[in-house]
Amino acid sequence: MTKIYLRHALLQTLSLPLICFFLFTQAALAYHHEPSGNHATADIRVTGRVTDSAGTGLPGISVRVRGNSNVGTQTDAGGAFALTVAENATLIFSSVGYETQEMAVNGRTEINITLQASNQILSQVVVVGYGTQRKLDVTGSVVQIKGDELAKQSSPNAISGLQGKVAGVNVINSGAPGSSPTVTIRGTGTVYGNTNVLYVVDGVWYNDVNFLNPADIENVSVLKDASSTAIYGIRASNGVIIITTRRGRRGRVTVNYNAYAGWQSVTHGVKLANATEYATIINELSASNGAAPLFANPGSFGAGTDWNKQILRDAFTMNHQLSVNGGTDKSDYNLSVGLLDQDGNVKTNNYKRYTLSLNNNYSPVKGLDFGIKVNGQYSKSEDIPTTTIFHQIYGAGPVVPVFNANGTYGDPNDYKLGGGNPYNPQATIDFYNQRTQIYSFTGNAYAQLTFLKHFKLRTSFGGEFVNGEIVGYVPVYRATLAQQTTVSTLTKTLNQARNWIAENTLTYDKTFGSHKVTVLLGQTAQRYQNYNVIMSAQNVPAGAQNSYFSLGNNFNITDNGTNGTSLNTFSSYFARVNYAFEDKYLLNASIRDDGASQFYGNNTYAYLPAVGAGWVISKEGFMAGQKTFDLLKLRGSWGKVANAGVPYNITIPATTTTPQLVAIFGSPSTTFIGTNVNTIVPPSISIERATGTDIGLEGAVLNNRVSFEIDAYNRETKNAVFPIPVLTSLGTTGTVIGNQADIRNRGLEVAVTWRSKDQQALRYTISGNLGYNENTVLSVLSGRNPIYAGGGGLANGALATRTIVGESIGSFYGYQVAGIFQSAAEVAASLQTTAKPGDFRYVDVNGDKVINGKDRVNLGNPNPKYNYGINTSFSYKSFDLQLDFQGVTGVSVYNANLAFRFGNENFTKDFYDNRWHGAGTSNTYPSANIGSTANSAPNSFYVSSGAYFRLRNAQLGYNIPNAFLSRWKIQRLRLYANAQNAINIFKYKGFTPEIGGTPTNAGIDNNVYPLFATYNFGLNVTF
Repeated sequence: MTKIYLRHALLQTLSLPLICFFLFTQAALAYHHEPSGNHATADIRVTGRVTDSAGTGLPGISVRVRGNSNVGTQTDAGGAFALTVAENATLIFSSVGYETQEMAVNGRTEINITLQASNQILSQVVVVGYGTQRKLDVTGSVVQIKGDELAKQSSPNAISGLQGKVAGVNVINSGAPGSSPTVTIRGTGTVYGNTNVLYVVDGVWYNDVNFLNPADIENVSVLKDASSTAIYGIRASNGVIIITTRRGRRGRVTVNYNAYAGWQSVTHGVKLANATEYATIINELSASNGAAPLFANPGSFGAGTDWNKQILRDAFTMNHQLSVNGGTDKSDYNLSVGLLDQDGNVKTNNYKRYTLSLNNNYSPVKGLDFGIKVNGQYSKSEDIPTTTIFHQIYGAGPVVPVFNANGTYGDPNDYKLGGGNPYNPQATIDFYNQRTQIYSFTGNAYAQLTFLKHFKLRTSFGGEFVNGEIVGYVPVYRATLAQQTTVSTLTKTLNQARNWIAENTLTYDKTFGSHKVTVLLGQTAQRYQNYNVIMSAQNVPAGAQNSYFSLGNNFNITDNGTNGTSLNTFSSYFARVNYAFEDKYLLNASIRDDGASQFYGNNTYAYLPAVGAGWVISKEGFMAGQKTFDLLKLRGSWGKVANAGVPYNITIPATTTTPQLVAIFGSPSTTFIGTNVNTIVPPSISIERATGTDIGLEGAVLNNRVSFEIDAYNRETKNAVFPIPVLTSLGTTGTVIGNQADIRNRGLEVAVTWRSKDQQALRYTISGNLGYNENTVLSVLSGRNPIYAGGGGLANGALATRTIVGESIGSFYGYQVAGIFQSAAEVAASLQTTAKPGDFRYVDVNGDKVINGKDRVNLGNPNPKYNYGINTSFSYKSFDLQLDFQGVTGVSVYNANLAFRFGNENFTKDFYDNRWHGAGTSNTYPSANIGSTANSAPNSFYVSSGAYFRLRNAQLGYNIPNAFLSRWKIQRLRLYANAQNAINIFKYKGFTPEIGGTPTNAGIDNNVYPLFATYNFGLNVTF
């Protein structure tokens, strides 16, 4: 522990002087600007336009002066540029995907140039850990997506736009406004603690990037294999996503405004039984249980209340983003502000997000660069009871009106519905008063010194400052018999995060003839501090619910258990060497030494090496005569990564104080309060490690119009941390946490892209990707004893998932249904003699003539085996069209809503139409008595295919011709219509098969926010 804090002190000592120097120099530059260029000759203003072979202006082309890195700019949206240079300077025009060209100024004030498309796809530059590399030099599996491509998705969260874009990346979105998607890269390898991928935004590490406006992103790199991610050490076991935000373009000032507005509609509403149907089936349920019919005349109720329509709605959404971009010869800036206003599909639900982004960079003298990158966010939401409302929509009796004729709420008790569904969902949302506010400030400051021509010393300091506040108030009210309270309650939850990261790197980069060498040395210190506390008070008057706890009584304040206050520190050293010979033979080797404060003794540090090699076969002499492959590259990699994201003090036993532990002795009586250890903890815990190998083949054919990548990988996680159930009769909380299992993810990925010829009037890009992954548990510390989980939404207290050797994490587990009992005679002749006609008939799997827990089997896998995407873009003259398709298959989901029953809850229309209600009526659907213990036990009836195929995004745009824009000094005006999730094809009979959850509870549909489609219209304007 002492070593880690000493390392922190050393790293802060190295970083802070440079940061102070940065701040001082920035202030000085505000008062002093040194002219650039060659003072021996006159400076002139050069303007011009850069176009492609078809005459279309190219935006974002780098224009710089040869021999002077401080002078340069980028072309605007129409391909225009302006730059002050020496009259005898030489300009260099370059961009990814185009051949670099040079042109001498020779005193000219106007220069127009046409760039030719590059015939070397692998010469593209991609962002990797701690730097950039040519795609040619990358020996691991790295995929880069442009920010403009994600911005076209019109998704509030940028990561949602990755869905279907990258092979092997599974993205599960939630319909809740302001929510973040769940991302899995190459399968699930972590079960307990932090299971998120690592996000690196401009050099700072995060668990979530909901604070980012998608329009502020320049590019996103997805690092998939162990050799690419190993440089990030103990945070990299679940994959790494690197995000680079937009920076300024040196030259003229550009103003961009992007906006859209539209609506969201539930795409696959679950139709429920109407009031007449409900009364009919409830009478059948009563008869099955030997009771009298509850409703004398079911037909008298008519259609009744449609709780779906009553609680759900088409929701409005809009987004605005304004940015100012520009710079001088010595500085650049990009400033943007954004507003997102998103209603939820549940009435009263709303989310607003305000964002601010500043990217400011300076180059005061040759060889010195520094800057700041700051993101600010404020969000507020009107919340809904997400843990109950969708179950209530499912279960509420349609015979109950929303309001009675006298204006009071319809009460299920008036209809004697019992305790299973005593709620009125309208009253639930009307009296749910909860608001969430989050303030976040993230970013970093850096300074970089280039010296001795080939060395770069960089230091940076960044982090995040987050304040979250959730305020809930329950007033004194009476809506129904079950929905009332005579005591008001005010609750406030405070969440704070104070995280920082300091990094110092030294890079050596030099080319010796045919040899190119890049050496990176670095050190990192990190500190993560979280604070979580819950305060509550009763009898707080209405109208005083903001924070006036003193006006109430019974004030209480508690630390929020394992999510409460924590402090973790990390200290790291790392190194990497990249070597290339003749751009033909490639080598990458790295090592990282990570220390984490939540581990002790010999388990404190993890040493994580990695190596990768590549062979560009198409550059060999024996390939010179062939005309099939324009590019062909073979690569392979191996590496180790780790996961230190487990709670602090996991090896320290916890104690409890309960009334049973109070003793009274003596005379007069004296009360003594006792405590008891209520947890079983491991003697020690080690860092979870994963070893991965990857073999890849990259290439291009047909004059580089078709490119492809194929990867085969294997990743094994050793000593994965699992919670294993233990007997509560031992006086414990029921689980023990420790290094329990080994897990393997093995798979294959294919990505193919087909591009049109540059000279064609109709331009297009069509790409497809397919990922296959097989998740297998290799060993468990408990041997063949399974790890059970998945109890959410199961009325009989059973567990629906099992993790066991030879199967996938969290596989569904239960009885195999063979049919439905049609008569009492069938029941009497069966092994289930306590069953009733209409009950499930289970398979005697082991043949012992007894139906019990030993007959349960694997019912399905919630981990997708296949994910795929098809992404297209077309442009013709002023029109552009983007169509993206995405899907998964080889996955199962568990519909817990069907049997989440305690009484007279409603049924789906599908169940009503297909139910057993007499001999011969059904041999697949049971009777209305589905909520009984035997019928609600986990079984194959509740498991369905979770496969789906959807039109993920469709966007049609039109660029207004420049002839109409010049009079208003508008460079570009694009109008578009967009539809997201407009077409969804799946067989599952719930709201959506896209269901998340923790690894051992994944895929269980219980109170899931419905899937929605978004339709909007927008514009992009550049001044």
